[in-house]
Amino acid sequence: MTHDHDLVLRPTEAQISAALSPPPGRNGGDLVVETLAALGATTVFGLPGQHALGMFDALRRSDLRYIGLRVENNAGFAADAYGRITGEAAPLLLSTGPGALTSLAALQEAAAASAPVLAISSQIPVAGLGGGRHGYLHELPDQAASFRGVVKSVHTVRAQSQIPSAIEAAWKSALTAPHGPVWVEIPQDVLLSPTPIPVVTGGDAFPEELPPRPELTAVAADLLSNAVRPAIIAGGGVVRADASGKLRQLAEVLQTPVVTTPGGKGAFPWKHPLSLQSWIEDRHTTDFLEDADVLLVVGSGLGELSSNYHTFKPRGRVVQIEADLGKLESNHPALGIHADARLALQALLETVSPREDAQAPERVRDVLARVSDRIAAQELTLEQELLASIRRALPTDSPSFWDMTILAYWAWSAFDAKGPNHMHSAQGAGGLGYGFPAALGAAVADPSRPVLAVSGDGGALYTIAELATARQYDLNVTWLIVDDGGYGILREYMTDAFGEATATELTRPDYVALAESFGVPGVRTTPETLEADLVKALGEPGPSVVVLAAVLRMFAPTHLG
Repeated sequence: MTHDHDLVLRPTEAQISAALSPPPGRNGGDLVVETLAALGATTVFGLPGQHALGMFDALRRSDLRYIGLRVENNAGFAADAYGRITGEAAPLLLSTGPGALTSLAALQEAAAASAPVLAISSQIPVAGLGGGRHGYLHELPDQAASFRGVVKSVHTVRAQSQIPSAIEAAWKSALTAPHGPVWVEIPQDVLLSPTPIPVVTGGDAFPEELPPRPELTAVAADLLSNAVRPAIIAGGGVVRADASGKLRQLAEVLQTPVVTTPGGKGAFPWKHPLSLQSWIEDRHTTDFLEDADVLLVVGSGLGELSSNYHTFKPRGRVVQIEADLGKLESNHPALGIHADARLALQALLETVSPREDAQAPERVRDVLARVSDRIAAQELTLEQELLASIRRALPTDSPSFWDMTILAYWAWSAFDAKGPNHMHSAQGAGGLGYGFPAALGAAVADPSRPVLAVSGDGGALYTIAELATARQYDLNVTWLIVDDGGYGILREYMTDAFGEATATELTRPDYVALAESFGVPGVRTTPETLEADLVKALGEPGPSVVVLAAVLRMFAPTHLG
């Protein structure tokens, strides 16, 4: 009797011939790039370094497209965005020690946002592994230890025969829900040594699925079908799982209002009658969600930003669908369903009973009106007009990438993303410098549409060197820099808390002249001309910079009272 697991794929005559006579001049680095190509990768990001030269030399002999950035952290942000836009694992090639460690902040953001990044770093030679102090350049006692608390999985290679399997395992890990960054490290001598191993021609690129347990979705469906005041919170897991269509179907079947978290922007249509939009940091929204007798939370851990800074205290029954086991019931007791959002929503669609609730759209309108009145009372028309100008200027299908800056904080709540996977920010880990290099990665992923990056001047200075990258590869990114002469949000926080700000003021370069020195056109704009200047910049191919000098304010928080 033959079982499926007894079957093996027999090589073709061509594969046998290629295996018996591999092309000369290959090294361990060739095994890296061949494995990536076999798994379906087409593009890699990174920065060369002495120990990693075997990988970069191998790129000459491959069809992989290489996009080189000027700082490893920025290369990580670019790979993060490429992974978010394509849904593919984005290879990131790095060197040992300082090069590897410089990528940590980007990998933390990828982990927080569930972006699939496949980081492959060199290591010191095999003889130096194990924690001894041998004095190799870039040596760390345990390089992988620096990444274990950040990435999903760590894979250390010690021989060339391990390379294809290690990269394949890492690839699957990155793309198994929840998506995330993974770490592979390969010693310098393993990468540089000539290899007798045949050319890598195949790989299993299919990640494991994470379906829900049927007994749990049956209970969840019963709770939702019989709820009186249900509500839904949709997080980034809905976007990563490409489940926005199923979310909309479920909301309409159940006649249930939906609010999206900052990470879930675009997961539900902004203008839908059941859309509470993204005003999750507002007390009126918080009160509405607390009043729900059944609250379905999909793809969110209800962390700080998604719970109005942990002031949200649900009184009804919570059903939480979450692919990250560590986030399941981590903040609130719930019927926890460990599953990919798409598969879980499909299971609910197959088992819920339709609800009738003619009052749901009216309740949604009432909450949004209360939110609007609260914001209007604070005289923040400049900030609202700037967001409206950006929204009108940005094509509907163009993605935008926002740094940690006041305008981005506004956008988390008030910007219509116009669709899933269109608006991205660094709200996962909250580090500076994300917006521009991430936009470059998105432009690499899809050069057919312009991409917008939004930064403050503080964040811009983290990544100004990548203007050279934008020019070198002629990437279609318009970078809006809001220049307020400092770290604007920290200035506001400190002034509110202490009466005055310290260490928040910055010397201001001429950003237009700086951009032009890289061969990138730049323009100074005003609130009145912003829309027209953005339309012009976005409509012209290649990179551009638009600089807006403005001091912005945040709307008053509702979690402090």
